[in-house]
Amino acid sequence: MSWEFWATVAAIVLSALIGLPIGHAMLASSVFYLLLQGQDMSIAFEQMLTGLYGSYVLLAIPLFIFAADLMNVGSLSDRLLDFCRALVGRFRGGLGHVNVVSSLIFSGMSGSAIADAVGMGRIIINLMTKDGKYPPAYAGAITAASAIIGPIIPPSIPMVLFALVSDTSIGFLFLAGVMPGLILGVLLMATNAWQARVHDYPVEDPVPLRELPRITLRAVPALLMPVILLVGIYGGITTPTEAAALAALYAFLVSTVFYRSVSLRKAYATVRQSAKSTAAVGFLIAGALAFNYVVTIEQVPNVIRDALGGTELSRISFLLMVNAMLLLLGCLLEANAILLVIVPIFLPTAVALGVDPVHFGVIVVVNTMIGLATPPYGLLLFVVTSITRSPIRDTIRYLMPFLGLMIVGLVIITFVPDLVLWLPRLYGYKG
Repeated sequence: MSWEFWATVAAIVLSALIGLPIGHAMLASSVFYLLLQGQDMSIAFEQMLTGLYGSYVLLAIPLFIFAADLMNVGSLSDRLLDFCRALVGRFRGGLGHVNVVSSLIFSGMSGSAIADAVGMGRIIINLMTKDGKYPPAYAGAITAASAIIGPIIPPSIPMVLFALVSDTSIGFLFLAGVMPGLILGVLLMATNAWQARVHDYPVEDPVPLRELPRITLRAVPALLMPVILLVGIYGGITTPTEAAALAALYAFLVSTVFYRSVSLRKAYATVRQSAKSTAAVGFLIAGALAFNYVVTIEQVPNVIRDALGGTELSRISFLLMVNAMLLLLGCLLEANAILLVIVPIFLPTAVALGVDPVHFGVIVVVNTMIGLATPPYGLLLFVVTSITRSPIRDTIRYLMPFLGLMIVGLVIITFVPDLVLWLPRLYGYKG
């Protein structure tokens, strides 16, 4: 690798340290690389535009973001929360269980950990801290931990990005995320049950059984969204991108026509907010596309593959190394940046060592999601502490047992690939 490449990497790091968004830093540094190489600097923008406008799969991202934002501003979140309280709220630490189960269900609609934490998370945090039932820091910690599940269970924006860089089937990636998401959900609920017993957290008044049919019926339109998505994709009716459009349309109709909880003015404000979020993600993708051109020119993936091949690295050793590196990077970098920049470097080696690309995609996504809640710079930490107004050190203290169990879940997901791949294989995956 040339000195111009290392100068480019240094420029990205320096730009990020002084506060420039990572997408801007990658784009500017890629132009800097072309300048040093004496190449036409417009190549960076050509790569950016070709990648953005030539990828049909990227259309799923703004559509999932719009569907999630509609869920947050409408009454769908409230009805789902009532359903979860009726389902698991009666056990000790019940609102903590509600937090996890609501994330499992809401993840079938948003595909975004941040959307989960900001939307459903804000509501459940207020419920948990009302009348001093739970410490605000604990409410924030379990919200950050449960929000991680969102992008693992389908739909998933990070998996869309992995499909973009790896040319892997989005449908099979979505299916592969179901079991890992459920495993992490069970581990989180077990941790919450233990914490509730240790700290003597309250038992909620159980919802009478005669109320369950009414509460379920009120939540049915919201609960139908993941069903529509999955039936559309795996029934061969729609592509994942078309399913995202269907989800956005369904969320709009349910919020504005059926529940009548979103006015046209609020719907317009939601479109604007979704557009801002999409632009932020889009610029990150654009910067990554430009920088990936630099990586390709320098043949970085081949250099790393040859270097690792020379060490006779086994598949297990490689996966352990990747997990360690991604967990470390997740403490420092934004998840989408890791998916778009770091993953393409390791992908050729993973394939050469016989790691299934769908299994590898799930491992990568789980790693990057855990990174969102890992100190010191996990984005979810800052989101939940801004809601709870509790010191971040207290939130981290309560979060550590959840993170420990999630890493145990990551080990299971990494070394028992059949758990990840049995559902895709059930639908015809040959891996």
